[in-house]
Amino acid sequence: MLAGCSGNETDGASTTETTDDAATDTTTSATTTESDGGESGPYSVTMSPMGTVEFESVPANVMVYSLLYADMAVAYGHGDAVNSLGFDSDAGGNTLDAYYERLDGVSFDREGLTQLNTGSGGVNIDKELFYELDSDLHMVDPALVLSFDGWKKSDIDEIEEKIAPWFGNTYSRQHSQPPKAYRDNYEYYTLWEIAEKVAAVFRERERYEALASVHDDLLERIESNLPPEGERPTVGSVIFMQGTFYPSKINTEGFANAHVRPLGAIDAFAEGEVTYQTTYDFETILKVDPDVILHTFGVASYYDVAQIRKTLADHPVGSKLTAVKNDAVYPSGNPVQGPLMNLFQLEMTAKQLYPEQFGEWPEYENGDPYPEIPKDEQLFDRGRVAGIVAGTN
Repeated sequence: MLAGCSGNETDGASTTETTDDAATDTTTSATTTESDGGESGPYSVTMSPMGTVEFESVPANVMVYSLLYADMAVAYGHGDAVNSLGFDSDAGGNTLDAYYERLDGVSFDREGLTQLNTGSGGVNIDKELFYELDSDLHMVDPALVLSFDGWKKSDIDEIEEKIAPWFGNTYSRQHSQPPKAYRDNYEYYTLWEIAEKVAAVFRERERYEALASVHDDLLERIESNLPPEGERPTVGSVIFMQGTFYPSKINTEGFANAHVRPLGAIDAFAEGEVTYQTTYDFETILKVDPDVILHTFGVASYYDVAQIRKTLADHPVGSKLTAVKNDAVYPSGNPVQGPLMNLFQLEMTAKQLYPEQFGEWPEYENGDPYPEIPKDEQLFDRGRVAGIVAGTN
């Protein structure tokens, strides 16, 4: 968990992140057809920092580091191709399960997945794991792996030449700077642009377009019902750990805030210098005093936000916070979100920030699935999404 508060682009706690993920009409740079899983023959897909990646067939054994790509694999009907996750598969799987619980027939079988990162000491992957897994594709950003201790560019090239290609883009999470070897030509993408490219890898263009349509409809519904800017709350996105607040901005570049930025709320930390090293004590957070506090990684993850809310309320300074007094300390989303997660997290954030417009966010207990929202208060159609994943819609 502490690694998450560092500058590493891992699945741990996030910091300042975002981009305009409303854009879903970009064209995937693929040199052949990439629409449906039924197609055969060689094809290629282009994404930074790899460039153009050639495929003989749809990969069936895929190394995955981030929940971002695990969620995409599930979304396109290829969850069974995933052979690994960066960290504890139960912890990450619990997060996915929490959302998939509300999509009939959608699941992620994490039994037997290899954990790429032991979590002990520094963040790293043993190069031998690549040989042991013998994957068809490494859905991992090579720039991220190069940032790990002991890795050289020659190791990255060796994995690609002797085992399988790389295909991943991590630094779009917060538009942060990749290692020097990739710095000059690194490109940044929105969540849904990456989703489009991954769909091309799995040759699932139709599924992507159907999910993107649901996303577009959800954004339109949210944006058309937002209150005037002068009536929107100030929002502080934080992680609270051992008496310390770790703030992050909600309106900066990167896909990590794809569930917050479209809500158009006022960033409580907009005027401050906030980096992954920034920490606030109780007195500092009280000076900012956001109307709403969103706790990152709040759903089926490391943090019990209900208990954190109680801790703040019992603290002599924390109890003075407006968000605490108004019972507006909420579990927020996972910044390492794929398209299915993003739909739920957009709905969740809309209800937390604008209950009058989108309905109240129900009480949530740590470890529970995503709450069951009454059908007339749901902001997107669960049945439609489940059907897309199943290939029936």
